[in-house]
Amino acid sequence: MECDWEIEITPDAPVIDAAWEGYVDLRSSPERVARVGETAQLPILAEVLIRLNSASSPGWTSKCDVWPLEIFDPDELDADRDTANSALGCYIDILSNGQIWSTLDAIASWCRRLCLDMRGRPLLNCRADIVVRRACLNRESVGLGITAYLSACGPAPVEAAKALSDALIVLADSVLAVGAFDEDSSKYNGIIVGE
Repeated sequence: MECDWEIEITPDAPVIDAAWEGYVDLRSSPERVARVGETAQLPILAEVLIRLNSASSPGWTSKCDVWPLEIFDPDELDADRDTANSALGCYIDILSNGQIWSTLDAIASWCRRLCLDMRGRPLLNCRADIVVRRACLNRESVGLGITAYLSACGPAPVEAAKALSDALIVLADSVLAVGAFDEDSSKYNGIIVGE
């Protein structure tokens, strides 16, 4: 799967707002996932959100969205130009449990490992872009989080939705696989992580 990451923490960059009015706490009440309207558009999103908010996840989600993509580049999605007629996009804001993303170096290292894991999973017609952002956890607390943007395409909307569903499963699998990696260690699943 295609996957890249970047940092956007300039003063004018978007900020993850975990204290927004429509927030649904899926960590303590996963059964409330039906209240997340986007799951009606893309049913697999419910499973993915529950997994990303589970006790085994290194983080929790605060917001998501799903929308049709009007403009996209099939080459960036590792797709055949002749069959890439329809595309969907999705984002999920993810914040850390505990202190694993307490510094810019820690979250950058975690994003590198996440992308390494996602790239190792064979999947066509999609990509993920992981963006490090400032995050407002409440009115007094500011930290770091990530926005995971996923996009996928296919010959028709049904195939694009299937490709996006597969990409979301890969995201959840990789987030759980990378987990709360020990910042002091230089190994990840037997692979030396370099700069």
